[in-house]
Amino acid sequence: MDASFSDRYSRQVLFGPIGQQGQTKLQRTRVAIVGLGALGTVIAMQLARAGVGFLRLIDRDVIEPSNLQRQYLYDEREAKEGLPKAIAARDKLLAANSQIEIEPVVTDLTWRNAEALLQDTDLILDGSDNFQVRYLINDVAVKHQIAWVYGGAVSSYGTAALLRPHVTPCLVCLFGEEPEHAHDTCDTVGVLAPAVSIVASAQVAEALKYLTGNFDALSGAIFHVDVWKNEFRSLHLGPPKEDCRCCGKNEFTALMRKSDALTVSLCGRHTIQVRPATARNLDLSDIGKRVSQLG
Repeated sequence: MDASFSDRYSRQVLFGPIGQQGQTKLQRTRVAIVGLGALGTVIAMQLARAGVGFLRLIDRDVIEPSNLQRQYLYDEREAKEGLPKAIAARDKLLAANSQIEIEPVVTDLTWRNAEALLQDTDLILDGSDNFQVRYLINDVAVKHQIAWVYGGAVSSYGTAALLRPHVTPCLVCLFGEEPEHAHDTCDTVGVLAPAVSIVASAQVAEALKYLTGNFDALSGAIFHVDVWKNEFRSLHLGPPKEDCRCCGKNEFTALMRKSDALTVSLCGRHTIQVRPATARNLDLSDIGKRVSQLG
């Protein structure tokens, strides 16, 4: 290690399970972060400062004032200008660590681009806010034998787990097929920043263990926290299910759906993103007149 590298990461290198060998491994790894909101900003900040050599930041959204309560990479100027999160995150992270490579990608993760954006990485971290994206990540991870770290946080609670294809259950093993009904979001039940930070830090801790080759230290469990109820629990994952549609039978439904349809609430924006299954010519003035009777 050169002097600047050694000094920057000296406190991390002093931690025995990582050491110089582990730090060098981190420098050579490629990580994708899907979603640069509450979870994603904490994840990106910690991994960049830890010295992960390449980060791909994937997010479709722009910064707005309601993000600033919990999305630590952004500031008021960026919210006023409505900058893309991936671009603003890259600039902030490079200001903190110019020794790493960061690739911002301002887009939705869909069946069209998921494999291209994720399959060349060593680990994927979930900072998304909907299960449609998570099931896409899971399909790519299983198909290309890439570990990924699931995470979610709303209200005062959240969960995290590192999933390894054919070692731990995949998302389909754990939760079944992609849910069709709505689930709690920060738009409906709010979210506390401490819950986000704890879940994201748990994700990063598992990521650092995995990327430095400390597999024996992996929790092998789903971590759950509720900061308001003072609950900290973990549930052992166990083995994958042999009859699992995804990791057992290699049926990748999310990738094979080949549909661009999406209806999702954009957190904090009082906005629903509706993406039709097929291209359509829309008259927004006409739609506005028709829905004006509803509110």
